[in-house]
Amino acid sequence: MNDSATTRSFTFVEHWQNDDAENAEAVLAFWQRENAIGDDASAKKRLGEIVLHACDANGAVAGVCTAVPITLPRLAQPTYYYRCFIGAKWRKSRLVLSMLKKAGEVLESYAREHKFPCIGIVLELENSRFGQTMQNAVWPSTGFVYIGKSQRGLDLRVKYFRGAKLKPTKI
Repeated sequence: MNDSATTRSFTFVEHWQNDDAENAEAVLAFWQRENAIGDDASAKKRLGEIVLHACDANGAVAGVCTAVPITLPRLAQPTYYYRCFIGAKWRKSRLVLSMLKKAGEVLESYAREHKFPCIGIVLELENSRFGQTMQNAVWPSTGFVYIGKSQRGLDLRVKYFRGAKLKPTKI
């Protein structure tokens, strides 16, 4: 497997900007098993967006996170729109936060090495548990800051990369 680091009983396998055919089939099987993505074409397209995936102690895929560059009108700055899917068996663990931290490190390192194509990460919180349990304006464990609601009425959070500068915007 690719670069990996273990956090508790999970191992993280990085995919970002790598053609990772070795792990693609395992991720596709995970998405299909968990009914995560509606159709095969969408799932195959999403393979190119994977930042990393997590495996449990038995080597089974437990979660996958992806990112795509986006410029929200509200921010007018390029950021990575982050998505994470955790398998049902692992949803009561802290895997989602561990993956967010590790993926943030991967994306920030990439951004720094490539003159900041994106200046941070944006989260749109679809899981209502976050909105109910994590009400701090700034999440202390991650540094993500509340910036309002999305067009879908979901909480939006952003974290900017250290050293990133705002891009010129068109008026």
